[in-house]
Amino acid sequence: MKADRLLSILLLLQTRGRVPAGELAERLEVSTRTVYRDIESLSASGVPVYAERGRHGGIALLPGFRTDVTGLTTDEARALFVLAAQGAHTALGLDEALGSALRKVMAALPAPHRPAAELAGSRILVDPDRWMGGPRPVVDLDILHTAVFTDLRLRIRYRHSGETRIRTYTVDPYGLVAKAGIWYLVADRRGRPQLFRADRVASATLTDAPVRRRAGVALAEVWQQLRRQVEDRPADVRVTARIRRDRLDLAVRILGGALTGPPRTGDGEGAGDEAGATDGEDAGDEAGTGDGEGTTEKGTRDDEDTGTGWATIQLAYPVLGAVRQLLQFGDSLEVLDPPEARQVMAEAAAALTTVYAPDAPPAQHPPEPAPHSARPSTVRAADVSPAGRAAGPRSATD
Repeated sequence: MKADRLLSILLLLQTRGRVPAGELAERLEVSTRTVYRDIESLSASGVPVYAERGRHGGIALLPGFRTDVTGLTTDEARALFVLAAQGAHTALGLDEALGSALRKVMAALPAPHRPAAELAGSRILVDPDRWMGGPRPVVDLDILHTAVFTDLRLRIRYRHSGETRIRTYTVDPYGLVAKAGIWYLVADRRGRPQLFRADRVASATLTDAPVRRRAGVALAEVWQQLRRQVEDRPADVRVTARIRRDRLDLAVRILGGALTGPPRTGDGEGAGDEAGATDGEDAGDEAGTGDGEGTTEKGTRDDEDTGTGWATIQLAYPVLGAVRQLLQFGDSLEVLDPPEARQVMAEAAAALTTVYAPDAPPAQHPPEPAPHSARPSTVRAADVSPAGRAAGPRSATD
């Protein structure tokens, strides 16, 4: 609606100062000509707005002009009060500030919208933490937070994943990101983007030097670049396995992005397609008890997969050795292909049998499985997701 667009322009000009017409058009998803028509409408209604031509020109309000704008719609008021769980605000020391801000917003809302805002805040809760995440170390974000907002370079002592050694880096912070309950520092190191888990920062010290960010690059852009490095890593090892139907739901949740498609349940439907939920909830319900009834003896796997007791899954891994992840499902899962993956599973299972043999004393150092760095020539490249990935490059994941 035009009235909402005029209000948006007024708010943008109040908060940003001079704004090019092209930028306003992009933000509002209209043409530049429409923006100029809206500016004429604002001017005609008494708003002191003007346009300047030239390289550094744009649209602006006369200095000193302010207006108290509280014209929120019901949906906008609800949106403000549907907030995530307090973890992020607590970590940043903003709990009290958040409560105070919400009280002020509530007081500024038009009276008819207040009940809807209160109801949304008490009926909707967004919890960003994953289930059964386990205990996490206490993270002190004070120095990182200060570095981000003071635009100073930061010297950190950092431990990478899988290492005990502490390394020292001087970085140029872009900002902090909270993902699935974990805080990350996004920064440039020697001009290249890198991701640092806040709970692995042993110590941090502010320097007196100003930050040296790349010109025109914002936090959101760097985060997306690093996220793509994590999620779009090639996965050349394609694995086919079968799993008992009563374990399918758990497998879908644990294996996550390692799955390359919905499981085949043998009844004409894939778990997570249009006929079911994406996490495989319907897989066991629609097929019966999932207790293995109707299966035949070993050696007739193709026939078994069409029964109600088993489902077939396709996975992709970056390295062959990563298929050991499937050992956690015990005899409820069998790798079918490629043969190299079956060999890895067999060797790993044999090593476990040796470790836990009744006559074997507890070993100080359990035997390491044979390395499998070579990749079979029959595998194909595929996109990989976080759950199906081995340790990745530090520039993205550490």
